[in-house]
Amino acid sequence: MQPSTRFIALVNKNLRLFLAGHAISLTGSWMQSVAQGWLVYTLTKSAFSLGLVAVALSAPVLLFSLFGGVIADKVNRRQLLITTQTLSIVPALLLAVLTLSGQITVGWIMGLAFLLGTVNAIELPARQAFLAELVTRAELTSAITLHSVVFNATRIIGPILAGFTIAVTGLSVCFLINAVSFLAGIASLLLIPHQTSTSIATNSHYSMLDGLREGVRYVAGERQIILVMVLVAVVSLFGIPFVPMLPVFADGVLKVGPEGLGFLAGASGAGSLLAALLVAWQRNINKKGRLMVAAGLLFAGCLFLFAHTDDYQAALLALLFSGAGMVCFLAMISCHLQHHCPDILRGRVMGVYTLVLIGMAPFGHALMGFLAGAIGVSAALSFGSAICGGAILASARPLFRIN
Repeated sequence: MQPSTRFIALVNKNLRLFLAGHAISLTGSWMQSVAQGWLVYTLTKSAFSLGLVAVALSAPVLLFSLFGGVIADKVNRRQLLITTQTLSIVPALLLAVLTLSGQITVGWIMGLAFLLGTVNAIELPARQAFLAELVTRAELTSAITLHSVVFNATRIIGPILAGFTIAVTGLSVCFLINAVSFLAGIASLLLIPHQTSTSIATNSHYSMLDGLREGVRYVAGERQIILVMVLVAVVSLFGIPFVPMLPVFADGVLKVGPEGLGFLAGASGAGSLLAALLVAWQRNINKKGRLMVAAGLLFAGCLFLFAHTDDYQAALLALLFSGAGMVCFLAMISCHLQHHCPDILRGRVMGVYTLVLIGMAPFGHALMGFLAGAIGVSAALSFGSAICGGAILASARPLFRIN
């Protein structure tokens, strides 16, 4: 029986194992993200403090993701991911113990967020490169979009579970569940057969700095890649920082408590999941650049609407469509990068992408936290979404050339 060409990558057993373990691990991570945000806001009642914790989590990506990309091209990516998943258990367990014992402080949260962010800076380029290593080039677009489906499905499940768990059992249980969830990710990686990729054999003789220079040199010489990286940087600075502000909207604007916060985060995940499924369902996507523009404008426009409503149902709907726009925008960029970079440079190119997407976030979170405190969270989010929409419109003509 021939597999469906729409989800052709699912015939790959190793990919199925990888996605299954990652789904469980990600569900725990989203539970921790929501619980941590609610904990910080409960302790401080400060949007600026939420921004500072987000900075602590994302700053290591700015510092270390380029080196993470070099490492991903030099060592066995499966073993590297097993190591990073194991290390990720530590901050989750410490958060659980400190919260349960009543000794938790914002300082502790920021320190543990920085530790987790450092692990993520190494893991994210390796994970994206390992995904491409598991499948054939013909399966690559399908694999990327299926990975996006899993990521965004957990964005629904994790926050909703977190909201109910916080209400019923308390914050510490969310952190404990996350610690246990990493074991599923480790188990799935152990079940994938060990193999040495061609990138290791080709790149093992490079020093870290030589490998880093080669990756940056390649990206700097590709005009289309530079364009999409600039747009990703703008979205990371002015759009994505809305996420740490959700507790402020849930408590101060919409008055819906932790359960409502879970559904707000879940609504964005639901829109992202629907969009990822639609992208994955397509046999072949032409004119990726046009889809990038349309999806980016949908994200920015709905984020602007979210900033200007105090109606809970309208807020859920706005987040649903903004999530759909964001995932389509980023999925098309990821597909473009993965398809057009050489295999031996994939880890480093995705390291640059990770740097731009997540490494710019500390500045975005700090800016959003400052603006929210100075002019109000709604005005700050309006400003950010307008900048995103304007940048995408200004880049529309060259983006239309991307197929």
